[in-house]
Amino acid sequence: MARNEYRIGALSLNVARYVIVIFGAIVMVVPFLWMINSSLMTTSEITRQPPVWFPATPQFSNFTGLLEVVPMHRLYLNSIIVAAATVLGVLFTSSIAGFAFAKYQFPGRDLLFYMILATMMVPFFITLIPVFYIVRQLGWINTFQGLVVPGIFSAYGIFLMRQFISTLPDELLDAARIDGASEPLIYARIIVPLVKPALATLGTFTFIGVWNAFLWPLLVISDRDLMTVPLGLNSLRLYAAEARNLHLLMAGTALSVVPTLVIFIFLQRYFIRGIALTGLKG
Repeated sequence: MARNEYRIGALSLNVARYVIVIFGAIVMVVPFLWMINSSLMTTSEITRQPPVWFPATPQFSNFTGLLEVVPMHRLYLNSIIVAAATVLGVLFTSSIAGFAFAKYQFPGRDLLFYMILATMMVPFFITLIPVFYIVRQLGWINTFQGLVVPGIFSAYGIFLMRQFISTLPDELLDAARIDGASEPLIYARIIVPLVKPALATLGTFTFIGVWNAFLWPLLVISDRDLMTVPLGLNSLRLYAAEARNLHLLMAGTALSVVPTLVIFIFLQRYFIRGIALTGLKG
């Protein structure tokens, strides 16, 4: 009897878990699907009440109309340059710092590491004005370096790489040193290949964050030729009055998510492995 009650309880718990997971998936997926569908609707269908979930006739002309109004190719190029440069910078600085914090002993190491972690608790809006002032003093307003350089140092990235590299055996590095390998060579030939899952995880997070960033580019960039995709979509009215139509905005929004989906599809194996294998070694 007790065994049956245990099985019923376990089954009820599993059912509850699946219900919660399915509900969460619906909450996250439905807005995305509606965005895709609305990119093929007319403005009247998008604003209709009650909402229309599927277009009566798919309007693929929304995308061609968007390209006639907004220089999406330029927006895409700018976003790709900024995202790629930032990702490369974050991967380099985070892996180097993580290597140092994980495998080297030096005075104040733990204190410095905890200070870096403490910056994760500081809201971005608090540091926004000081960082903007520094960028302006350097003359980096309306430049790519103004968009990229403030973002190439990541406290989360340093933490992630440090935790991952800490799980690597010290004997492996000691053997390389005995064979005459220099520290830069150990980093390039041993550390980097072994931490590819963590690098893929960090790179994916960074790319998505930079690609979708709006506030910082809004402050730094006013030149239309340097605008990223989020700024371009927000500034559709700058290009033509017709661009205020919602069907073009939704078409642009649908196009804007393509790179993040592609990145995740190609890196999901490393991404999931990096999440699973990242240790919590102190």
